[in-house]
Amino acid sequence: MEKVPVSVVVITRNEEHNIEDCLKSALWADEIIVVDDGSTDRTVELAKKFTDKIFSRKMDIEGRHRNYAYSLAKNNWVLSLDADERVSPRLEEELRQLFRSPIKHVVFCIPIRTYLGKKWLRHGGWYPASKDRLLDKRIVRYEEKGVHPRIIYHGTCGRFLKGDIVHYSYRDFHDFFETLNKQTTGEAKKWFEEKRKVGGLKAFRKFLSRFLRYYIVEQGFRDGLIGFMAAYGGGYYQWMTYVKYWEMLKVHSSELIVDGKKEEGAKCPQHSQL
Repeated sequence: MEKVPVSVVVITRNEEHNIEDCLKSALWADEIIVVDDGSTDRTVELAKKFTDKIFSRKMDIEGRHRNYAYSLAKNNWVLSLDADERVSPRLEEELRQLFRSPIKHVVFCIPIRTYLGKKWLRHGGWYPASKDRLLDKRIVRYEEKGVHPRIIYHGTCGRFLKGDIVHYSYRDFHDFFETLNKQTTGEAKKWFEEKRKVGGLKAFRKFLSRFLRYYIVEQGFRDGLIGFMAAYGGGYYQWMTYVKYWEMLKVHSSELIVDGKKEEGAKCPQHSQL
């Protein structure tokens, strides 16, 4: 079958349990690129079954890392795929149809169907949770931020494609909270670098309001216990990030104490809101 003029770009690190299924779902594309961040398992070995375009680069700043990865593509159009994601058959067919005609947009938003274990999270804001994943690399780039970088572009977005990217995000609850722990550490570092002004009361209100929104307003309760835990995790993200940020501020303040006196720079940052 004819290949589609799209470069599928996958960023990896120790993804031997995911990489084969991910790349199998991308065989319709005429180029597959893997950018590996020093995997110590069989990720690279397994990826070689599907492509010889495997590059090694240490992840520093996520936005910068992604911009580098997409710059390697021979095609103008890039589909950004994580190793724990799969292109659904419906999305593949939709992309085949899309590239048979001139394209007027510069980026397309794709629904993400996320699983916790074997459970598809249909409610609580988890679906369709569309993200900008198909992009024209000549025009679109990521801001150089370490956590959740935004895309920057001039032009229009095709909202929405109907086919899903299937996201096997969490193997179980342990994986869910382990991932949450890593993400909140990164988010807290971002707050610290930006010198955000965040109070404990406001952070707690954010935790409560997000939990209630995901669980009640967006009907996370319809997904049972998993829906409850997913909604709790959404709120917990805010609270745990604040606690880690508060801890970083305390450590920073103590490091500025010289000979028993606190320097002026030890004051808490006064910058943008949460």
